[in-house]
Amino acid sequence: MATAVKVDESAKSRLEELQAEIRLRTGEKVTQQELLTRLIDDAYESREAVIDSFRETTVPLSAAEKEAMREGRISSGVETDEGDVDEILYG
Repeated sequence: MATAVKVDESAKSRLEELQAEIRLRTGEKVTQQELLTRLIDDAYESREAVIDSFRETTVPLSAAEKEAMREGRISSGVETDEGDVDEILYG
């Protein structure tokens, strides 16, 4: 039994574009229903990634995020202790 699912125009357009690209690259004609079923099956198999994509932030950081933080770190050459931080923050 088929059920209708409403999608916005942007999503519909991207689905049609993907459908056309599949036909162009593979020579196979797939229906939008077949394509959506495949996309859902793939998302189901990698559900953790899909679930994480709905989180505002991800913890722990990815390896790329950790590397970006390391690259942005610089040494001022000044030793800083907890008291210094408190003084700077709270005066």
